[in-house]
Amino acid sequence: MSETTQLPAGGELTGSVLFYNKPEPLARELHGKLGVKRMDGPFKFAKAGHAIPLTVGEFPLAAVTGPIIFVGDEKLPIAVMGLNAGENMFVQDNGLFEPGVYIPAYVRRYPFVFANDTANNQMVLCVDREAEFVVEGGDLSFFDDKGEPTQYTQQCIEFCNNFEVERQRTMSFVQLLKDLDLFETKTAQFTPTNPDGSQGQPQKIAEYFGVSEDKLNKLPADKIIELRDNGALGQIYAHLLSLVGWDRLIAIAMARQVQQPAAANA
Repeated sequence: MSETTQLPAGGELTGSVLFYNKPEPLARELHGKLGVKRMDGPFKFAKAGHAIPLTVGEFPLAAVTGPIIFVGDEKLPIAVMGLNAGENMFVQDNGLFEPGVYIPAYVRRYPFVFANDTANNQMVLCVDREAEFVVEGGDLSFFDDKGEPTQYTQQCIEFCNNFEVERQRTMSFVQLLKDLDLFETKTAQFTPTNPDGSQGQPQKIAEYFGVSEDKLNKLPADKIIELRDNGALGQIYAHLLSLVGWDRLIAIAMARQVQQPAAANA
């Protein structure tokens, strides 16, 4: 996952990262009295994320929810969670995910994120100051009375560290697929049914990069064994199996389209 947030010498953050509106380097001078307020539905911010970055270790779990695709020149893995930009189909109005839906680590680490401190060649932990649940006197404080990070903050730092490790591992996985020339352009389509029951014209939903099964099957046996032994083959199959999730997203969208007029007439 490419995150463009940088921390230049001046200390002001640049770049943008999905969901983060005002990330600030966590500091006791600025955030000593702040913390996180417990909420029954903390994921309202994710309702705007129809395509959420994913790490390779999450593929088997995320594959049950929906398509895992690769996008952009960097072929970044993405969990597709909606058909329309800015609309996550799995986040309810109460701020909770639908039961049984996998919540990506990218979402779970919020409101924290690492930024690159290029001047000092290090990562700096930041917090989104505009997060709904970051408040003064929160239930889970960022710093204790001595100005030291609380156990909660330390756990968040560990989670972000682990996420960064997985992010690097994901980049290596993608590079491996590039080196083996396994990517191809794929298209997700939907064929509607006309009022008379006949099939309508196919409609393109998305164009993206995915692993070519044909190219995969043509790899030399030693390469297949190598992919098997380093765990990449299982992740590739998880990605391929996840693509049937386009049908699930379409079915959900159609069902909700039918329900909306019914609700309006209720």
